[in-house]
Amino acid sequence: MRCLVLLALIFFAPLATAAEPATDIVFRGATIYDGTGAKPVVGDVHVKGDKIAAVGKVGKVEGAKEVNAEGLVICPGFIDLHTHCDPGLPTKTGRPNKNYVTQGCTTVITGNCGSGPVDAGAFFKSLEDGGVGTNVIHLAPHNSIRDKVMGNANRPPTDAELKRMEELVDRAMRDGTWGLATGLIYNPGTYAKTDEIVALAKVAARHGGMYASHIRNEGGGLLDAIEEALTIGRESGCRVHISHIKASGKSAWGTSGRAVGLIETACKKGQEVTADQYPYIASSTSLRATLVPTKYREGTNKEFVARLDDPTTGPKLKADVEKALEGREGGKRIQIARYAPNPKWQGKTITAIAEAEKKEPIDVVLEIERNGGAQVVNFGMTEDDVRVYMKQPWVATASDGGVQTPGPTVPHPRSYGTFPRKIGFYAIEEKLIPVEHAVRTSTGLPADILKLKDRGYLKPGYFADVVVFDPKTFRDTATFDKPHQYATGVKWVLVNGHAAIADGVYKDGELKPEDHKDGLGGRVLRHPPK
Repeated sequence: MRCLVLLALIFFAPLATAAEPATDIVFRGATIYDGTGAKPVVGDVHVKGDKIAAVGKVGKVEGAKEVNAEGLVICPGFIDLHTHCDPGLPTKTGRPNKNYVTQGCTTVITGNCGSGPVDAGAFFKSLEDGGVGTNVIHLAPHNSIRDKVMGNANRPPTDAELKRMEELVDRAMRDGTWGLATGLIYNPGTYAKTDEIVALAKVAARHGGMYASHIRNEGGGLLDAIEEALTIGRESGCRVHISHIKASGKSAWGTSGRAVGLIETACKKGQEVTADQYPYIASSTSLRATLVPTKYREGTNKEFVARLDDPTTGPKLKADVEKALEGREGGKRIQIARYAPNPKWQGKTITAIAEAEKKEPIDVVLEIERNGGAQVVNFGMTEDDVRVYMKQPWVATASDGGVQTPGPTVPHPRSYGTFPRKIGFYAIEEKLIPVEHAVRTSTGLPADILKLKDRGYLKPGYFADVVVFDPKTFRDTATFDKPHQYATGVKWVLVNGHAAIADGVYKDGELKPEDHKDGLGGRVLRHPPK
């Protein structure tokens, strides 16, 4: 059963923040996937300015550039519902968002997992003043809001603190965010009870916003965590979106079918529930969030280190971390992605580091945590569970990645390869899902989840966010060992009609940093008033 209940809401299109491009292109003879999930048809697509002018059989257009697209796929630009691009986008090197554009991604959503700029208005202004390579949608980040009001405190908010958090969510929604996002394994949001989240989600609901959640447990407590998200949706009035749905850790393997059933049962009862997924068997987050129980993570890093040295708390903390390591084969399933104090450890597993350093894995972990922590890649899922979720019509494609530029770090390859992996590998090569389904989960479905008007489909009058790729070569090349590798096979990417990639050439790469504002085609997309 389709889990997405489409509401007949009419929104005003977001205001443009850049001049309309002088684009006038007709793509001839392409294989058209329009984002609806329908079978493809061969035809033409005319892009004029920042809009799609015509789709189907297009006659001669005087003055338009003609592109022979025979044998190529043309579809809407990909919409990534779950990214952590917030820190990178305002920087000079990050503004073009090259690792997303080269995947065919034209819109990224930020504020996810409850982390990101609290002042959405200031964030939007920084992007508009300096230019940005992809469209940007932002969610009100619960963790960052709670931290601003309460710090990293393990307690319920006072009435005054809850009121202040409600005011910050309301301000964010008025500034144009699209809903409330939580990350309930991260500090300080992990200390929030359900009633606190319901109260804040009610504010988002008043503005027509959604509730997107990195739920409280993606392992053995997966089903209970989904139930909590459903409860928050029912009690707040928000539609519910489960971020990067998975079954992580051996205790959860094989539970994907039950999770799907739980969500579909809620949908049959009239609730609007969706999810997103990245097509990999590994996740990525901090080492501390992966191994250290939340009861030890309150306060500052200095206070955390003091707990390690405490004669009473220290041994208990160490024992709990060792237990968590056992569930990850003693550290074999955890690979260091970024650790500034010792870059030589990047790309190696905890177990491999311990063997090389002649230490125990627990001692490696505690050394890293004493020095501020590390980002890791955690191989915690099975291919079977990944494939179960991938087949669902209400599960969108999303990377959970961020802005990346090649360097010595060894991040998760999803930041470079999510969309070509889903479409090129799983749909075209593996034939696990139809190509039209893979395209829809990357285009029309996320647009529907957001209630985003005029994007996500190849339709006349819609904004010209368009990707053209060669199905024979559209593949991810980024690997867990060598992640800083751009996708192949993309021939054209138009962002609001701006050609970020033309004839297979990444055009924004020719720009100097001072040219970015005028040369980049992305826009901030504000949620319209209800």
